[in-house]
Amino acid sequence: MTRRWFASALCALTLLAAAAPAGTASVGPDGGRTPLRVMTRNLYLGADLTPVLAATSPQALVAAVTAVFANVRATDFPERAEALADEIAENDPHLVGVQEAVLWRSQTPAGPGSATHVEYDFLQILLDELAARGMHYAAVASVTVGSDFEAPRATPTGLQDIRLTDRDVLLARTDLPAHQFSVANAQAARFQASLSVCRPALGCPPGPPLELRRGWVSADATLHGRTTRVVTTHLEPVAPAVQEAQTAELLAGPLNTTLPTVLLGDLNSAAGGVGATPGTATQSHARLVAAGFTDAWTATHPRGPGFTCCQAADLRNTTSTLSQRIDYVLYRGKIKALAVHRVGESPADRTPSGLWPSDHAGVSALLALR
Repeated sequence: MTRRWFASALCALTLLAAAAPAGTASVGPDGGRTPLRVMTRNLYLGADLTPVLAATSPQALVAAVTAVFANVRATDFPERAEALADEIAENDPHLVGVQEAVLWRSQTPAGPGSATHVEYDFLQILLDELAARGMHYAAVASVTVGSDFEAPRATPTGLQDIRLTDRDVLLARTDLPAHQFSVANAQAARFQASLSVCRPALGCPPGPPLELRRGWVSADATLHGRTTRVVTTHLEPVAPAVQEAQTAELLAGPLNTTLPTVLLGDLNSAAGGVGATPGTATQSHARLVAAGFTDAWTATHPRGPGFTCCQAADLRNTTSTLSQRIDYVLYRGKIKALAVHRVGESPADRTPSGLWPSDHAGVSALLALR
């Protein structure tokens, strides 16, 4: 299906170029016919962290961390990474915005110091699976988000510290000649607006609250002489005021450019309010559209819901439970969406053991740089 979609999109691009009025086409070394291929993909960190943040005692915290890490193992990222790498290989994007590219580490026994033993490095596992398919990608920039959080879990031999480091990453192709495709001006930063969590089980008070920071990553991608600013982000999911403040920071920061711009990511803002939860019933999507961005999905699927969130926390629901659209490809400037589709949304996309590739569907887009 993906190859047919890709072929249809290239046909649409050819027709678009042929239909352009004389003298209006921006002709580059490729004749203006190479589209920019982009994807956004939330990898799913492997568990719902709500019980950890809601723990009211040290005992409850240990129980919550124990359950969370058990779910991380059960949702088996190495197996899911095979499906995720297949998606990327089939769509062949120049750039991929990746959210929840987490690093799980442990320390045995639990105690002073930070855990350093790597249990799962989602980013490296995914890159290894891509390399095994002959796909050449590298992280051009990344930002550590959420909180570099560590807490104990129970094991048969005693307590073990589990450390979670969350990252947003922008991946780019590395196997194309520089005169065809290159990236420069890579940047990454955290938002000033953040969510503070204070729970006695987390040591607050008397200690400081846990700051759940979010951030963004950007780079300027040049495809056959045309440069586009590409930004990826993962906005705050449970505090609407914080999320909308982060959106304002995006507009004043990396999106404040005269370059044509593409924004990829999990914005946690339900398009049109459809299926919204209290955390995703926000104005972030609407504010970006008001700032001149076009939603690639609605530009190409005006009547399709395009839901991207969310499957069950254990990823084993047999019927899809996607019910809101919060993952986007948005663009502004001399860009036109030729074709957009979701990945990882069909039951046929599940792994051999029955896991969905992620709790989100991804979005892949073919963009004409006009």
